[in-house]
Amino acid sequence: MNRTVDVLVVGGGPAGLSAAARLAAAGAGRVEVVERERAAGGVPRHCGRAGFGAYTGPGYARRAVDAAVRSGARVRTGVGATGWAGPLTLEVTAPTGIEVIRARAVLLATGARERPRSARLVPGSRPAGVLSTGELQQSVELFGLRGRRIGSRAVVVGSDPVARHAVRTLRRAGIDVVAVVADRTCGPRLPGPVLRGATVVELVGRGRLSGVVVRGADGRTGLLRCDTVVFTGDWLPDHELARAGRVLLDPATRGPSVDPELRTSVPGVFAAGNLLRGIEPAAAAAAEGRRAADAVLAHLSGAPWPAPGLPLRTAGALHWLCPGRLGPGRPVSGAPTLLLRPTTRLVRPTLTVRQDARLLLEQRVPALLEPHRSLRHTATWAAEADPGGGPVVVRLDGQEPGAGTERAGS
Repeated sequence: MNRTVDVLVVGGGPAGLSAAARLAAAGAGRVEVVERERAAGGVPRHCGRAGFGAYTGPGYARRAVDAAVRSGARVRTGVGATGWAGPLTLEVTAPTGIEVIRARAVLLATGARERPRSARLVPGSRPAGVLSTGELQQSVELFGLRGRRIGSRAVVVGSDPVARHAVRTLRRAGIDVVAVVADRTCGPRLPGPVLRGATVVELVGRGRLSGVVVRGADGRTGLLRCDTVVFTGDWLPDHELARAGRVLLDPATRGPSVDPELRTSVPGVFAAGNLLRGIEPAAAAAAEGRRAADAVLAHLSGAPWPAPGLPLRTAGALHWLCPGRLGPGRPVSGAPTLLLRPTTRLVRPTLTVRQDARLLLEQRVPALLEPHRSLRHTATWAAEADPGGGPVVVRLDGQEPGAGTERAGS
C-alpha cells in the first residue's frame, strides 16, 4: 500500500503527540502518527505515579492522545517504521501489512531506552529476574503483576531519580528492596539502604537470579542475596531509524544532530524529544514537540532549508549539550536555549564558550549541577559567533563535592 501524507510523525510519546496536535490544529493537512506499541502515550503510560502536572503518568498519556486526535491528527498504534524508501518516504509494518508512506515533512520522535544488561558488560549467567526500569513498570502498571510473580527480594542499580521510582514501584508491588547500588557518589536522596560509590560486578544464579556481587567504594566485594535486580538509568536515544535514514548523529548525545529549530541534516526531516539525548521529563519533551511543529509549519510554507550551521562541541566536565548546532547566520528568533549535562556533580562551576581563539563567554554558574539533571542555558553569546569560523567549544569546569556511603531511611 502506497500513501501520501503531509506530515508523518514517528513515535507516539509526549513529543510526537504534542507536535501532531499543534500541526493538525494549525492546518498542516494530513498529519499521521505511527506508534509501534499497542497504545500511544510513550513512557508516561506505565508510570503510575504523580508528577505529570495535575495527572498521573497514564492520565497524562491519555490526555496527550486525546488532544492529538481532537485536533485532527490520525494516531495509529501497532505500526512500526522499519526503514526508508526515499528521503521523505518510510516503510512501515502495520497489522494490515507493509505500507510505504511519503510525506512532505517527517518528524522523528522515537524516544529513548535504557541500556540493557548485556550492553552494561555485567558478567555472569543469564538468569530470570534481571529487569530494566521499563520492564518493571510495564509488569506492574500495565500487566498487574505483584509479589512473587516478579520476585521477593530486589536490588536496584542506579543513582538518578529513576532509581527512586523503581524502589517505589517494587514496594508498591509488595517486593522487599534489599539495597540500592548507586554507582556514582552523587545523586538524589534515595529510599532504603543505599551503597554509594558501589558497582554490581557479577550476577549469580542459574535459572533464577540468586544474588549479585557488589564491589564497594573501598574495593572490597560482597554478595547480596536477591532474586530480582533492576538496572535503571543509562539512557540511550532510540536512533536506529535516524541512522538508517543517514541522519547525522551528535557525537556526544548519540541522538540526531539538530539546530535550535530541531532540523536535522536531512532536508525535511526534524527530530524532537528524548530521541535527541536520552531522558528528560515528559513536559520538556512535549515542549520540544511543539517547537518542532512550528518549524515544520515554516518548512511546509516554503521556508528554505538552511545550511548546517556551526557545530557545538563539549569540553571539560560537560557530558553533552542539546541542540548540538547553531543555526546559520545571526539568530532571528532570539537567543537559543541549550540543555547542558555535566559528567559529574559540580558546585558552582565555570562555564566558558570559545570559538577558535575568541572567548565568547565566561561565567560562574551559581548552582549545584547534577549528572541526572539538565541545566537550561540561554546562549546570548550565539550572536557573536562567526558563521565562517570553527566549531564553538562549550566547557564546564568545577569541583566535585566529597562523597561517602550512606544509609537513608525510607
